[in-house]
Amino acid sequence: MELIKQNSQTKIIKSLIIIFFGSILLAISAKIKIPFYPVPMTMQTFVVMLIGISFGGKIAIATISLYLLEGILGLPVFSNSPERGIGLTYFMGPTMGYLIGFLSASYLASLIREDDNQLIIIIKLLISVSTIYFFGVLWLGTLIGWDKPILELGVLPFMLAEIFKISLLFLITKKIIKFRKFI
Repeated sequence: MELIKQNSQTKIIKSLIIIFFGSILLAISAKIKIPFYPVPMTMQTFVVMLIGISFGGKIAIATISLYLLEGILGLPVFSNSPERGIGLTYFMGPTMGYLIGFLSASYLASLIREDDNQLIIIIKLLISVSTIYFFGVLWLGTLIGWDKPILELGVLPFMLAEIFKISLLFLITKKIIKFRKFI
């Protein structure tokens, strides 16, 4: 019985460490801007889905939630903070929907299985990243008005970068899933 309790405590500690360092990795991925066309690319959405694939849905949701909480509390973890504000003010701005979409994307990416064929993996990755843009567009349209070109402002500039990130994830997904067995 004592061994079961120790294993449970060890698993909880390991999970908390992964969640903490995952939130740091996500913050770093938000800050690194890679020159890309038509807008600079961060690796945020890549890391969001990578966390889901690597550690499963529960840890992914907890990691993204911690990251969002850090930002809401004023830590400059979001992509354009502190330059464009911090805390709840920044969070409630134009990117809130995208940030909320990180939760669904990480969870949906966690549903990729080792026995999924290549087409299924691509479809799951596309659906995962699409939820980020779905929530992003919903919030952006609500915030700035549906009479504005929402897709041209909030989706199209990022599509080439997303294709790149999904392609990269696709290439490493099977290896990540094998690694997940050891965690």
